[in-house]
Amino acid sequence: MAFVKVCGRSDVAEGEALKLDQFAIPIALFNVDGKFFATQDRCTHGEWSLSDGYLDGDVVECSLHMGKFCVRTGKVRSAPAKGALRTFAVRVEGDEVFVDFDAAAATP
Repeated sequence: MAFVKVCGRSDVAEGEALKLDQFAIPIALFNVDGKFFATQDRCTHGEWSLSDGYLDGDVVECSLHMGKFCVRTGKVRSAPAKGALRTFAVRVEGDEVFVDFDAAAATP
């Protein structure tokens, strides 16, 4: 699959997340200091939407049971999260944000 336009850059304010559930895989798109990161939207512990969580830098905290994940890598940062999040490659062109649902994000 190729990159798919998911939204405009201005649709996600810095330090915020946007739930994108109109695609085959619901994703959470995060804006961390002007850089965009996409993960699966569901927490690996409680089947809860991470886009409704709390973003602190590049860590999102699930609002259901407070598990934490790095949005850059998908790695668990605190329990009770059970496993890493699936991440997706993101590309920004001008004011448009694109996600490749088949390509994992490059890890820093």
